[in-house]
Amino acid sequence: MVPLDPVPSPIDHVLRGEPDTIALVDRTGALDYTAAEETVARLAGWLAAQRVPPGTRVATWLPKTREACWMPLAAARAGLVHVPINPLLKRAQVAHILADSGAALLLTHAPRATTLEDGDLPDGCVLHVDVGQGDALPRSRADPDLLAALLYTSGSTGRPKGVMLSHANLWLGAISVAHYLALTPDDRVLGVLPLSFDYGQNQLLSTWAAGASVAPLDYLAPRDVVKAVERVGATTLAGVPPLWVQLLEAEWPEATAAQLRRLTNSGGALTPAFVRVLRARFPDARLFPMYGLTEAFRSTYLDPALVDEYPESIGRAIPFAEVLVVRPDGTRATTDEPGELVHAGPLVAQGYWQDAERTAARFRPAPSFARAGGTAVWSGDTVVEGADGLLRFVARADEMIKTAGNRVSPQEVEEAVTAGSETSEAVAIGVPDPRLGQAILVVARGDGSAEAGLRDRLKRDLPGFMQPAHFVWRAELPRNANGKLDRAALREELA
Repeated sequence: MVPLDPVPSPIDHVLRGEPDTIALVDRTGALDYTAAEETVARLAGWLAAQRVPPGTRVATWLPKTREACWMPLAAARAGLVHVPINPLLKRAQVAHILADSGAALLLTHAPRATTLEDGDLPDGCVLHVDVGQGDALPRSRADPDLLAALLYTSGSTGRPKGVMLSHANLWLGAISVAHYLALTPDDRVLGVLPLSFDYGQNQLLSTWAAGASVAPLDYLAPRDVVKAVERVGATTLAGVPPLWVQLLEAEWPEATAAQLRRLTNSGGALTPAFVRVLRARFPDARLFPMYGLTEAFRSTYLDPALVDEYPESIGRAIPFAEVLVVRPDGTRATTDEPGELVHAGPLVAQGYWQDAERTAARFRPAPSFARAGGTAVWSGDTVVEGADGLLRFVARADEMIKTAGNRVSPQEVEEAVTAGSETSEAVAIGVPDPRLGQAILVVARGDGSAEAGLRDRLKRDLPGFMQPAHFVWRAELPRNANGKLDRAALREELA
């Protein structure tokens, strides 16, 4: 088991494997930790040669290339702030993130670069489709509290916002996960999640903190994942519920399924029935259900030994996290009393990038009874804690749509729907879906005659996971006493 380091280091120190142990393996070959260190050092040197000031934001909009995997470490070593952009996003979403972050560099590749239009790059932002090597930089001596990354996540309203993560946030998250998953140097983690997600990026960092190897994978079909598990000898696989649905529908050779020692899940709950199916398909794997939010990385995990008896539980706090259940008046909730999940401790992010209002709403002083003190993340999610100390998720207070493991802002979908001439008013809500968790349903004003054209436009303007699955057309949309569209009434009626 990886020891819990009491003092965080700059995140590029996370490469902790033995020199000749494989750090990364992909279709082009394998790199050991010696080669990985050299590659990170030279990529950091190339970034430094761009002569941008310390703290400058550098964005990556890439599939899981080697550059994409090394960039969280190389940017930090060069004194820059990494902004990974989900490769599934389209140019409009990318333009927003570039403008909001003030990125001075965008690293992408030709297929994506050609989709950008005039005005998508903010003034002063330089586009690079080829990344070179520079003089090797030594490991960083940065203050662990310095900003290292902006991870963009959708809020309950408005466009995606950048969560500010320090070296310490990333370092402690990596050590925490490597510790409670009990990763060892002979493990090989198959990285199928997007590197723009904290869950996906941590697969790299926690693997390297354990001195193990990671195999990043972009896949088109579930069978690609099955083949990759067999090809690279994967022992660990992380997913979200919709991905597990797809993987369970795939054909798994018995020997391939038996390779997996651990499965991890976040981004949505696993039902008891689903747990039973996973157990049957992967009988030798330990199952780790987890709960988290980008603003505090991750809050809880459930010990695999307890999954069968408590499949509905989200478990207990992960190392370095203090998780509290708080009443509306700020006092501690009693056993089995619903309350808001509040996360305190050193995993708490530094707030939202250049957004004091939303930072003040979510990042507030920890409750008076918290051990950690300081700033806490008030999640807005309702949980209860049982007499056994296990937490159970009750409800999400915001209006986020969780579809296929992605958090989608209803307002962002509504803005895209109403951007054309097809309709002037729309409300997006999440409705239960057995494969996606939630599907996006849009209620729009009109007679539906323009739906085909609207769908064609949205396919150009929005990534696949943000496409509405259903449209309901109405002559008028309901409004509340303040004259605003009545989302609650529509949700109650249709969800």
